[in-house]
Amino acid sequence: MARPLVATKLYVPRPRRGVVSRPRLLDRLTDGAQGRLILLSAPAGFGKTTLLASWLAQPGDRRVAWLSLDSSDRDPVSFWSAVVTAVRHAAPAVDAGLTDLAQGGAEADTVVTALLNALAEHPGELWLVLDDYHLAEGPAITPGATLLLEHLPPHVHVVLSTRADPDLPLARWRARGELVEVRAADLRFTSSEANAYLDEAAPVRLTDEQVRALENRTEGWIAALQLAAVSLQGRDDVEAFITGFAGDDRYVVDYLVEEVLAHQPAPVREFLLHSAVLNRLTGPLCDAVVGRDDAATMLRTLERANLFLVALDDRREWFRYHQLFADVLRARLLAEQPDLVPVLHRRASDWCAHHGLADEAIAHALAAGDADRAATLVELAVPEIRRHRQEAKMRGWLDALPDDTVQRSPVLGMFAAALLLAAGDLDGTVLRLDDAERALRTEPADGERPWADTVELRTLPATFAMYRASVAQARGDVEGTQAHARRALDLARPDDHLARGGAQGFLAMAAWARGDVVPAFETFRDAVSSLRAGGDLVDGLGGTVVLADLSRAAGRPVRAHELGDRALREAEDLGAPVTRAAAELHVVLAELDTEVGELDRARAHLEAASTLTERAPVTESHYRLFVAQALLAAAEGALAAALRHLDRAESLHRPGFFPDVRPVPAVRTRLQVAAGDFAAAGRWAHGRDLSPTAAPQFLREYDDLTLVRLLLAQHRAHLEPDAADRALALLEPLREAATASGRAGSLVEIRLLTALAHDAQGRRAEALRCLADALAVAPEPEGFARLFLDEGAPALGLLRAVDGDRDGDGDGDGDGAAGRQARRVLATATTTTTTTGTAAAPPATAPGIRQPVEALSERELEVLRLLDTELSGPEIARALFISPNTLRTHTKHVFTKLGVTSRRAAVARARERGLLGPGTG
Repeated sequence: MARPLVATKLYVPRPRRGVVSRPRLLDRLTDGAQGRLILLSAPAGFGKTTLLASWLAQPGDRRVAWLSLDSSDRDPVSFWSAVVTAVRHAAPAVDAGLTDLAQGGAEADTVVTALLNALAEHPGELWLVLDDYHLAEGPAITPGATLLLEHLPPHVHVVLSTRADPDLPLARWRARGELVEVRAADLRFTSSEANAYLDEAAPVRLTDEQVRALENRTEGWIAALQLAAVSLQGRDDVEAFITGFAGDDRYVVDYLVEEVLAHQPAPVREFLLHSAVLNRLTGPLCDAVVGRDDAATMLRTLERANLFLVALDDRREWFRYHQLFADVLRARLLAEQPDLVPVLHRRASDWCAHHGLADEAIAHALAAGDADRAATLVELAVPEIRRHRQEAKMRGWLDALPDDTVQRSPVLGMFAAALLLAAGDLDGTVLRLDDAERALRTEPADGERPWADTVELRTLPATFAMYRASVAQARGDVEGTQAHARRALDLARPDDHLARGGAQGFLAMAAWARGDVVPAFETFRDAVSSLRAGGDLVDGLGGTVVLADLSRAAGRPVRAHELGDRALREAEDLGAPVTRAAAELHVVLAELDTEVGELDRARAHLEAASTLTERAPVTESHYRLFVAQALLAAAEGALAAALRHLDRAESLHRPGFFPDVRPVPAVRTRLQVAAGDFAAAGRWAHGRDLSPTAAPQFLREYDDLTLVRLLLAQHRAHLEPDAADRALALLEPLREAATASGRAGSLVEIRLLTALAHDAQGRRAEALRCLADALAVAPEPEGFARLFLDEGAPALGLLRAVDGDRDGDGDGDGDGAAGRQARRVLATATTTTTTTGTAAAPPATAPGIRQPVEALSERELEVLRLLDTELSGPEIARALFISPNTLRTHTKHVFTKLGVTSRRAAVARARERGLLGPGTG
């Protein structure tokens, strides 16, 4: 029954028999194609929906996405999921990933942006009709609706039908001529329209004077005329009825509904009152709620009698009452039989639960005031929530339940803790976990636990331990993380792959936080295997990001790139279900490409990640996209843009599942140091209470190495005479710790900075020895190219010296392993600035490298520089992370632009043009 219920909200109502023709209004709606919004704003009962139905029934090739809204759509996830479903119902070619995005709890502006992009690509005109918009409107909906309307493609139009003006910038759109309005004054029946309607609907023939009297007293209000027509049935005193008809709108409604109900047989009146608790009606549901066995027949009878029943599907199986009529029926039921209201809602909840309609079942249980029943239904809905990642829906249910009910339910308490953890509220998370564990241990007096017997309940002990491991991880408590993770692993059943994967993951996180990256890699690889075995492809693929990070920390950035590439290809094959994982993989690949100077490729990855992020739920890793954008901007010399990206990253960062091995404030400080902003960098160091004498800790390593950069910059600027000595004192224990843990990636950076410190003190030979160590310590040093190049002129000078060009004459006589490695790193130098273009000189302006002519692209210049080396073609391709075929294409372009046909001739011509220094090979 789930599909018919969903379909009813998308049903375009058919015009009723005998609907009055209103060409003046139909023409106005048609004119709406010139604007962005058609607004039908009038109180209940003015025929807004009927007018739209008549207009849409006119001949023409009009594609319509219709959505009937109700109060359950006030939640942004429900609202935008429904909007996306309506659009896709009308235009199936629209990207199916939008549905996963909307239902997955993504922020409204993310969903709307993705929807706008999809609509922009959709051919032909599309009309999105939101009927009864006032029922869903609220502070949570308005910003997204405004964004949608402000940026509509010209071929897409929105129609809002509402009882009150929406909180939208109507004045601005009105001034621009982008708003078509149909209001109560327009919708009121004229005398001729009222006459035509009553001529068809009234059970007796009315005189022109009687029609005018009713039209005057109702002021053209269609609902009142409709109620009057129904009330006239079976009356002999027509004149007296019309003469006594008076009052304002509310009085008229009350009076006429009383007349309608008073003239109905008792069984019909009872059915109307009791079924009014339902938002939508169908025969079997009404039978269960009202206690009949002929509700389907009754519904058809009510429809024929024009008792304000609207059909919601072509088969006339689902209906709803006119909203105004339903409101009055519910008010009267509450006044006459208040004790029956929760009973009726409870019956509705039972029927909906039995038929798989979890949302409706929970809503009716809450309306019945049966919090325990609602809690049980929410517990039963957990697998669906997990499967579709509908955290926002769960948050709405938990907010609707009394807090003591949540506290009594271990499963709901666990979810409440998870939501607090995602929000970064660690203390609140612990309190919720304490409540949930206490509830699980509590034995009810009657010995019968009230919770639903679900898989989630049976696996709670392991789940609790995992969340406590996460809290410990977020607080930097490595020992606590490990202890809780081991407990989770002990509690998890052999076939509980998800719990085991989570526990293994946190054991790996604990090892990573200690700096033991090699065992962390092995353990996390097991965790990924467990997650995949449990069917969690999103986290299984996303876990490759951690494996890539650990590979890079172990000095294997090339392996990291291979892992990311392989996982991304799998994610792209799977499509929408793993959008989030694909976005995270693009981000880590962008970081790796930036590190080796592949800035164009990095930019392409970040553009893909940004697009995918618009279609995926926001996660704790979302901040990393902006860190990667900052690193790319810094590599291109755009300091201001890089700092803006880092501000955004810091605002999004939440402590949680992963060790914070690269704190955003420290990333910002490195840029500030390179730009010479020592005051800001000093404030950061003071705030972090960093000291060169403190014992090294891996979680502080990034901060410590940032402090080293600050000290070296202060030494070069003659601000701190002993700064280089202090830097060396800090670096030695860091080197020892990294060596003991096998962190080759850390050792590359530590030995590079040690070389720079010695060079700053004039100890050139020691500096060259340390730099050679830095080049030799990692199996894949070319993967750390920007680490060297971002240190600017001092590092470039040392690299050239290690390469053998110690006297600056360009002989290039460095034939050892370190010299070849230095040559590979130098070959990735580009014409962009390294970090900011200030403190660190860009490679293109360093000695021996001149500005390129415009004819060669940046990639072609990189190829040209490597052609001026001893590297073979396959070796050049590997150094550039491209295929041999791609290298041949670039080489052909270089030859063509230089007007040569051989490698030797290309190098000679390049030297003539100043593209290469003399003998850079």
